[in-house]
Amino acid sequence: MIGRIWHGWTAPDNADTYEKLLKTEIFPGIAAKGVQGYRGIQLLRRSLGAEVEFITIMWFESWEAVKQFAGEDFEHAYVPQKARKVLARYDERSQHYEIREKLDY
Repeated sequence: MIGRIWHGWTAPDNADTYEKLLKTEIFPGIAAKGVQGYRGIQLLRRSLGAEVEFITIMWFESWEAVKQFAGEDFEHAYVPQKARKVLARYDERSQHYEIREKLDY
């Protein structure tokens, strides 16, 4: 399993707008791509006072699935134009980690 991690930051006034965009358009659009081996996404959010940080963690079964989603330059971040309009800044590159152990309690 591969975890694809990405960070983006908004002004506090744009945080709810961005979260809604993720939940109603971007995440469903990712799922609709039908990437074989895509296993979902998690959204994390925290307020940092002057900005709000968002982290997404996408789950893929294999490197091949990551590349099917993101292309050969798979570290390049997927940031749709609508998202760029409300983000103050964001990672240009995503980080990828092999999941070595996962414990469920």
